[in-house]
Order: sequence, then structure tokens, then C-alpha cells
Amino acid sequence: MGRGWKAHRTLIDGVAFGHERRCSAAWLRQNWRQFTLLVIVNAFVGGMVGIERTVLPVLAELEFGIASHAAALSFIMAFGVSKALANYFTGRLAGRYGRKALLVIGWSLALPVPFMLIHANAWAWVVAANILLGIHQGFAWSSTVVMKMDLVGEKDRGLAMGLNEFAGYLAVAAMAFVTGLLAAEYGPRPVPFQVGIGIAVVGLLLTLVWVKDTRHHVAAESAKSTVPKLNRVFLETSLTHRTLGSVTQAGLVNNLNDGMLWGLLPVLLFTEGFGQGEIGAIAAVYPAVGVWANWPPESSPTMWTASYCWCWA
Repeated sequence: MGRGWKAHRTLIDGVAFGHERRCSAAWLRQNWRQFTLLVIVNAFVGGMVGIERTVLPVLAELEFGIASHAAALSFIMAFGVSKALANYFTGRLAGRYGRKALLVIGWSLALPVPFMLIHANAWAWVVAANILLGIHQGFAWSSTVVMKMDLVGEKDRGLAMGLNEFAGYLAVAAMAFVTGLLAAEYGPRPVPFQVGIGIAVVGLLLTLVWVKDTRHHVAAESAKSTVPKLNRVFLETSLTHRTLGSVTQAGLVNNLNDGMLWGLLPVLLFTEGFGQGEIGAIAAVYPAVGVWANWPPESSPTMWTASYCWCWA
């Protein structure tokens, strides 16, 4: 009786899992155009931050005469704090005003950033530009990944996250490399940052004209969801929830590594006599490893996380 019941239960679970997978695949087939568009939009989001990775740390020494590493890294601190706050409020604001509205706001905030960097005559303007860039990244990157998760359903969220990070970090790496070549040919300003003007305009137009909000997908899924809601989101995701807390802390360490490499590596290479093109090629390696770590999207997280860490080391 026991073994017969277990076999029956296994059969039921297998049928249910197959049904869920078919439903999830149907969601993706039905929404593949919007899904692909959001992958492209997030590549533009990644490209927006990629234009700074090679040029800005060197610009601090060349044009602003900032020799202190602490002062030079102030633009990264401004970016990180503003992005963290934007990430924190994204969920609540997206639920109230819609995902697309938040994505449009994010792109609107990105538009003045290249102009501020091109015409900045004091380092404070660079820091201010990075505050806007951080809010843009928080709103736009978070919105695109959440919208893709909305489109694919519960069972393919890993696929949505993997493709989102793949596209974003690929663009970061590509723009770090391209702007390094442009800086080597034309100087650190204005040409490398003019690329950012094109990225911001195209990203905003794609969002305004073709991206559709996904709130109705959320409403349909929430009606049948059995997942309990968190009562104290910040406290639980940061400290008390074992799984979410460990993931959050790992993300903090990973972003700290990224920030240090973003700010210090180009300066170190520049002082050692490397050219802008060479600095761009080396600066592109770290986000490129992130691309590799997120492909294929549905691979074992443990295996790919370990590969990521070893390659970075």
C-alpha cells in the first residue's frame, strides 16, 4: 500500500510538473517578442554604465588632477549609494505606477548624464552625473529583469534572470572595450561619452514606442500564488532569512569587487604606462566573465558561481 501510494504520488507530481513546464513554455512562446525586446533594452542599460568603466577613472587624473584614490572613487560611491536606494524602492514604485513607467523614468534620468560628463568643469559635476546614472541603473536594470520574469511565469524565472544578466554584462564589456579604443584615438572627452548619448536616446525610444507594461501578468499570477509575502522586506532579505540573506551578502561582496576594479584598475594600468585601448581591453575582461557565468542561463548555479569566482581570481 505504501509503495503503491508513493508510486501514485510520484506519477501525479510528474504530471503536474509537466503541465507546469508546458504552461511556462506557452507563456514564453506567447510573449517572446516582448521578452526579446526587453533583453535588447537591458543591453542598452548595461552599455550606459559601460561607457564609464575605462575612461572616467583616468579622466580624474588627466583633466581634473585628482591624485587621491579616495577622491577619485567618489563617483563610484555616489553611483553605488544612489543605485542601492533606487533598487530598494523599485519594487514598491513599480507596483504603484507600473514597470514601464519606472523604465521610462530611468531612461529619462540617463539622458543628461553624457552631456554632464562631456561639459563637466569640476569633479562635483562628475559625481552628480553618477548619482543620476545610479538611479537610472537601479530603475532600468531592475525593471527589465522583473518584466521578463513577469512574461515567462514562475518556472522560467531563472532563464529570464540569466538572459538579463548575460545581455547587460555583455554590453558593459563591449562598451568598456569600445570606449577605450575611442579614447585612445580621440582622447577621453567628448567622443567616448557621445556614444552614451546615442545609447540613452535609443533606449528611451525603444521603451516609449514598443515596450508594454506587464502588470496584468502580475495580477494573473498573484491571484493563484501560494508563496507567503515577507513582512519586513529589508530586514529579512538582508539578515534574518537564511537563503535571501546569504544571497544579498554575496551580491554585496561581488559588487564591492566590481566597484574596486572599476575605479582602481584603470588608474593602476595608466600609471604603469598602458594606453587607453589596452586599458579598455583589460577592463572589459571582468564583466565579460560575468557574461560567461550567466550562460547557459539554466545551468547549475553552484557550478557557474564557482567558475565565475575562479576566473575573477
